[in-house]
Amino acid sequence: MKRNFLFSMLLLFTCIASTPVPATTPEPVPFVVQLTRPGDNHGHRRVFLQIDKVLSDLGEDNVKIVVVAYEEGIQALVLTNQETSQLLTKLANRGVIFKACKISMSAWELDEADFPLEVEFVPAGAPEMIRLQMQDYKYWRP
Repeated sequence: MKRNFLFSMLLLFTCIASTPVPATTPEPVPFVVQLTRPGDNHGHRRVFLQIDKVLSDLGEDNVKIVVVAYEEGIQALVLTNQETSQLLTKLANRGVIFKACKISMSAWELDEADFPLEVEFVPAGAPEMIRLQMQDYKYWRP
């Protein structure tokens, strides 16, 4: 009986020791990018290219990026912006979230139809920036 007990315990410990432990995947680090900078489209294109580089170097699974565009930065998200429209689609396919400020849209006389389907709309850009940082997003302004 003692021998059966020892054999059972040995079998139990062998099963426990050989059970693989699932690898834990760390959560992606969230970043919010403020896109307000006035200037030409090359500046907006440069920001999109930097985001693309970060995703390539650090891995799409390791970072989560949200771009909040307001003031003159709203122009980077419009469909007709030939400098950024293809990059926006590429980045959205890589998991980047784009948000456009409705106040800025109104100021520039834009409506939702002026933006690609990948763009989300928020009532105001600055509060969205603060809200995301309150949710532990790290601020990044390229």
